This record gives sequence, C-alpha cells and structure tokens, in this order.
Amino acid sequence: MKVIMSTEYKTFFKEIKERIHRAQYDALKAVNKELVNLYWDIGKSIVTKQEKLGWGKAIVETLAKTPANGWRN
Repeated sequence: MKVIMSTEYKTFFKEIKERIHRAQYDALKAVNKELVNLYWDIGKSIVTKQEKLGWGKAIVETLAKTPANGWRN
C-alpha cells in the first residue's frame, strides 16, 4: 500500500499522535490522583485505629511485613 506523505497527511498523523499522548498523560494523572487519595485514606484509617484501639507506631511496620499473598481469596 502506497501512502502519499502530503502535508495534510503529516498534519493529521501529528494530531493523532498528540491526542494519544494527551490521553495517556490524562490517564496517568487520574491514576496518580486515585493512588494519592487511597494512600491518604489508608493513613487516616491507621491513625483512627491507633487512637481508638491504642495501636502504636509498630502497626505500620506490621502491615508492611504481612504477606501480600494473604489478600487473595
């Protein structure tokens, strides 16, 4: 298949590429925002448990050391 590389085609291709990059960047920002919100909420939950149940600072280390494979059902 022969494609004529006209100025119009090159401009069109550039626009498509820019749209893809913009969408990828927007998706990255959305994921980062959700992760920040998640980590903030987890932090608040830890502080709440520390205050209500008297858990000390070691809870963070304990959580970090708990095997993640236990998350799967």
